[in-house]
Amino acid sequence: MKELQPVNQQVILDITESKQEQRTASGIIIPDTAKEKPQMAPVAGMSVIDNPEIKPGDIVLFKAYSGTEVEFEGKKYLILPYSDILAKIVETEEI
Repeated sequence: MKELQPVNQQVILDITESKQEQRTASGIIIPDTAKEKPQMAPVAGMSVIDNPEIKPGDIVLFKAYSGTEVEFEGKKYLILPYSDILAKIVETEEI
């Protein structure tokens, strides 16, 4: 079995998209090239980082145009520096 293991304080995010067509309200199909790239994704793996604020499974917000996209065993990943993660998305209860 093969797996991606990030090194040098890198983080791997799972950016695999669903293959569903996106359409506007009037029925126009939006091609993949016209779609905006998401800036949120789940953490799939991390290298050894001292006192990380995130863990695999967390949803994070990252810098636009950051990292390197790779395809590995049929899934798309983004490998980026830990410092390019801007925030962690957390569930909170309403008061």
